[in-house]
Amino acid sequence: AAGRPAPACVLGIDLGTTSVKAALLIGAEQGQVVAESCSRETQAYTSSLEAGPQGMEQNVQRIIKALNECLAALPQQQLQKVSHIGISGQMHGIVFWKRDKGCKWTEGGTGPAFEPEEVSHLVTWQDGRCSPNFLSSLPLPQSHISLATGFGCATVYWYLKKRPDFLKSYDAAGTIQDYVVAMLCDLKKPLMSVQNAASWGYFNSRSKSWNTDILKKSGFPLHLLPEVGDPGNTAGRTICAWHGIPKGAKVGIALGDFQCSVYSCLTERTDAVLNISTSAQLTVSMPPGFQPPETPDPSSAVAYFPYFSGDYLAVAASLNGGNVLATFVDMVAQWTEELGLQVEESAIYTKIITAALAQNDSKLSVHPTIFGERHIPEQLASVTSIAASDLSLGHVTRALCRGIVENLSSMLPVQCLVETGVRRILGSGSALARNEVLRQEVEKIFPFPVVYGKDVDAAVGAAMVM
Repeated sequence: AAGRPAPACVLGIDLGTTSVKAALLIGAEQGQVVAESCSRETQAYTSSLEAGPQGMEQNVQRIIKALNECLAALPQQQLQKVSHIGISGQMHGIVFWKRDKGCKWTEGGTGPAFEPEEVSHLVTWQDGRCSPNFLSSLPLPQSHISLATGFGCATVYWYLKKRPDFLKSYDAAGTIQDYVVAMLCDLKKPLMSVQNAASWGYFNSRSKSWNTDILKKSGFPLHLLPEVGDPGNTAGRTICAWHGIPKGAKVGIALGDFQCSVYSCLTERTDAVLNISTSAQLTVSMPPGFQPPETPDPSSAVAYFPYFSGDYLAVAASLNGGNVLATFVDMVAQWTEELGLQVEESAIYTKIITAALAQNDSKLSVHPTIFGERHIPEQLASVTSIAASDLSLGHVTRALCRGIVENLSSMLPVQCLVETGVRRILGSGSALARNEVLRQEVEKIFPFPVVYGKDVDAAVGAAMVM
């Protein structure tokens, strides 16, 4: 996008794990500014008939309903000025649809909108149906990213081996954001960015191509693989005046939510981004020209994500962030209930943070990986160095917060950040914003200035790319 004049009005959309967000960016003297934004919870989780409790699926109708509600809430006169649309969404996941029957367009109060028609559930990145045994039975990918459960290609293999009839009903697939782009532009074959393709597995980022030879030999349905293009390129134009957005507005190839979140706040190569929300990530830009290794190191905690303009991000993506604190609060709530008392979870959260602020340190050592990690899925949490003097709620909460930050810094050590030229950390994410103890521990562990309040926003990032 560098070098092009910024469009007058851009719509950015992010189709997240729990909510859909839309942001309108308009040109101003100081660059693009957010004029309006809106978000709606999707409440899309649904049970998986095929995979049972291991499955993690979302209802696409509910996601698109939330998207339509978001757009209907934005000012019509602004939407009528939109010339470009940037879309990002949750990576790794996969949704299947019938090419000519993916959606139907209907007339609504704010103009035409589409509703999903012959579309499967979205199998999300959190899906656990592919066990380590199942994954080890699959052919080895030619990719720099290790294959994991929840990755699109792994899910296709699961259906191929366990429910082959399911795949016969569909002739197109993509991430949820690829689906939306395909419907808006009436693409006969879905188009996917390098970012999303890399997140599916069996994709070579150097040659920007699928591992078709490897996949073909094992009977993989190659017709389900989308075409691949560079992030920042245009996928097509809107075929209808969508919620008042003019017909013919340019739509970008769908992007990864992670890359767009980073893009929304990362201005200097010497900045690292530390995000702690449900999960946690520590990210740094690799130097220009960097190429990831040909094959992944399954035991490495750092993954290299394709970014923009051929660059890569080094990412320590932990599965353990604010969700660990939420589980701890839930445990305390259950204990108090079992003791015959009733305390609201929100009140518990406030009290444990206050208690931890009164304790500067704790001898307790908490390894907080209750959700495992992708590079060591079998490792669970542990607590060591338990002394009778450090058993208060304040001590335990302090140690838990320190453990979350230490876990991230063990995945991408300070030494690596120094070697990459990091001079500052941008702190973001809901857990970091509302938890002063976490912020204190970040400042103790990382020897760089930390700047907070640089909120990462994938919808804004998706619009900025356009």
